[in-house]
Amino acid sequence: MLFAPKEKGQGLVEYALILVLVAVVVIVILSLLGPAIGNIFSNIVGNI
Repeated sequence: MLFAPKEKGQGLVEYALILVLVAVVVIVILSLLGPAIGNIFSNIVGNI
């Protein structure tokens, strides 16, 4: 092998991309379901 590929940072970049993807999915889910979850907790607190 004349040119050895440099794969040291490749794993770190892949983990960072996965982390960003998971963060985006969580933000989207919370933005869609946030008000509904807030209403449920408000109802629970109101009933107590």
